Amino acid sequence: MGKKILVIGACGQIGTELTMRLRELYGNDAVIAGDIREGSEELMASGPFEIMDAMDGNQVEDICLHYEIEEVYLMAAMLSATGEKYPDKAWKLNMNSLFNVLDLGKEKKIDKIFWPSSIAVFGPTTPQENTPQHTVMEPTTVYGISKQTGERWCQYYHDKYGVDVRSIRYPGLISWKTLPGGGTTDYAVDIFHKAAAGENYECFLKDDTQLPMMYMEDAIRATVEIMEAPAEAVKERSSYNLSGMSFTPAQIANAIKVHKPAFEVSYQPDYRQAIADSWPGSINDDAARKDWQWQPQFELETMVAEMLKHLS
Repeated sequence: MGKKILVIGACGQIGTELTMRLRELYGNDAVIAGDIREGSEELMASGPFEIMDAMDGNQVEDICLHYEIEEVYLMAAMLSATGEKYPDKAWKLNMNSLFNVLDLGKEKKIDKIFWPSSIAVFGPTTPQENTPQHTVMEPTTVYGISKQTGERWCQYYHDKYGVDVRSIRYPGLISWKTLPGGGTTDYAVDIFHKAAAGENYECFLKDDTQLPMMYMEDAIRATVEIMEAPAEAVKERSSYNLSGMSFTPAQIANAIKVHKPAFEVSYQPDYRQAIADSWPGSINDDAARKDWQWQPQFELETMVAEMLKHLS
């Protein structure tokens, strides 16, 4: 018998692709997908699925015990831009769901936890370029505040109770398979859908707003790699910086125009500009490279070519 895995938030932008990758690696029946709503046809048909509320601790525990779950990937969250509209809901979802899973680890009912953090933990006082692993964190969004708090609790549960919890600070993630879910970096997904459809794009950030980004393929691989790393190799129990590439809307627009010369972008910054301005422009991920040999495979040009190929 192989290990049993539960992905909570399996229908989200990351959760969908992560679930499918885990099923490829460990077998369809070994990976239980859970979410508050049903997901794609492919996800639903490929293995076990449970309708579940990540904030219902009893339900989460019942599912873990029923399937004899050993590893939980907690991907349920309300993201930055949506969280600013519903701060109270975002805080409750992002924090209560984490405690439900950490407590199962503390009680030795599950063996290992993955919980994603984000570059949203950083703020305007953080060094903006080559942001170090350990630095000033004064986030200005409820999403960032919840992720920073979550990092501290992950560290605490590991130090006090021996919970094997592992985490990555995801940059903006770009995928052709699933639509974005209310994040500030969503423009870098939307822009491809417009370009592939032969339409122009109105960007909600300024043309020179540089942010750290990553192609989803790299993010999924990093997530699996940190969970497969020996426990002693995982030195950071708050969360690891992770870097793929950094670019501005103007740079990604120019990279798309290499393939789609008629493509045009206009700029109409909205409330998300202030969020983006509070985040770093580039990330130092030396700790992840040293501790569990992280290495990105996609840069801007290769990612653009892949996105347009699949969407066209």
